[in-house]
Amino acid sequence: MPNAPPRPQRAPRVGLFVTCLVDLMRPSVGFAAVKLLEDAGCIVEVPAQTCCGQPAFNSGDRATARALAERTIREFSRFDFVVAPSGSCAGQIRAHYPELFSDDPNWAPKAHALAAKTHELVSFLTDVLGVTRVDATFDGAVTYHDSCAGLRELGVQAQPRRLLASVDGLELVEMADTDVCCGFGGTFAVKYGEISSAIVEQKTKNIVASGAPTLLAGDLGCLMNMAGKLQREGRDVKVRHVAEVLAGMTDEPAIGEA
Repeated sequence: MPNAPPRPQRAPRVGLFVTCLVDLMRPSVGFAAVKLLEDAGCIVEVPAQTCCGQPAFNSGDRATARALAERTIREFSRFDFVVAPSGSCAGQIRAHYPELFSDDPNWAPKAHALAAKTHELVSFLTDVLGVTRVDATFDGAVTYHDSCAGLRELGVQAQPRRLLASVDGLELVEMADTDVCCGFGGTFAVKYGEISSAIVEQKTKNIVASGAPTLLAGDLGCLMNMAGKLQREGRDVKVRHVAEVLAGMTDEPAIGEA
């Protein structure tokens, strides 16, 4: 295994990109992210923010996507790093902001600069800060879903498993096809509902077949999609964001529970 990257000489100043879904549907993920980052020695701030622009970008509305991206660049440019508890939103900033401004000599350097310092939460902890373990306990087995954007745009796969291995009492049971889409895909689930439903049905079969009573992932959109399908099927599987388990913050009801 290669040596961990050297830690910054001073406490890194991190701008937390909370994400729309975390803000509106699952604030506990944001608090878990703050705890993990502060435990790793970061100074965390949550600046004024709105959507990263991914829904507009994926729908072909480049004007709205650019307007939202400009606001994000203005708000977050002052930080050492930008971190999101979502491979989807981090992937939008890191992979697609430079594309959005490729024809704009004024905004392109700013977009590239922000993209270069933007990271998904767990990969930031492991790959940038060199965190190898967390101080958390979880009693039971879990299975893990690799969200498409985090895996394919950012290479997030080994990192969450590495930290989950350090959680006392936790057993990771891999499901079949863990890296196959859950069917959410943001606007895809709206445009192609029948296809989305068929994909998530296969995903829930794999989740249940793993035998693990808890499902984890790093993107709230995927988690809500899978939790909804599991509940409609009457499955007794708890669904949580990986940050909540890594931070030891699992007192909140699981996703979709009252």
